Parts: sequence; C-alpha cells; structure tokens
Amino acid sequence: MPNFKPQISYITEESIRAVYGKSGSRTITKRFDTYAKLKKSLKAILTSNLDEYAVVSRSRKGEWGEWFEHWILVNGKPKIIKQGWN
Repeated sequence: MPNFKPQISYITEESIRAVYGKSGSRTITKRFDTYAKLKKSLKAILTSNLDEYAVVSRSRKGEWGEWFEHWILVNGKPKIIKQGWN
C-alpha cells in the first residue's frame, strides 16, 4: 500500500443540514497535503465538530498500512485520545 495524503473526518451542523432528506453521508472528509497542514487546521475543525471525536487517517513514514487517530478538544487544545493501525 503506497503512502497517501492525511485526511480528517468530522460532522458539522452544515453537513447534517446538507443531507437532510437526502441519502448520503453527513460526515465531511477533508484531505490535506501534509500532516503539518492538517494539524494547523485541527483546532478550528474540532470546534465545529458535533461528533464525540474527529478521525484522522494517514500513512506513516517508513511504515505500511493506515494509521488512525481520534482527536478531541481538551481545555481548548487538540488531544489524541486513541490511535493505532487499521
């Protein structure tokens, strides 16, 4: 499995309204060029997230497979609560 761009999945009020009455996913999935760029946007994303946590999926340097991280806001700062290999 080749390396892939990091992405984050989360739910907002707008995403729920967009699928109201339609079939589809209420989850927003955003891709970023780098993990560093994702982390810069993380606080704003977590502030608007309505789910328990946001899920980050990415590859790790020198490793094969998909790494996941569950992020939440703790005292206004992003924090990983769970991580591992899918």
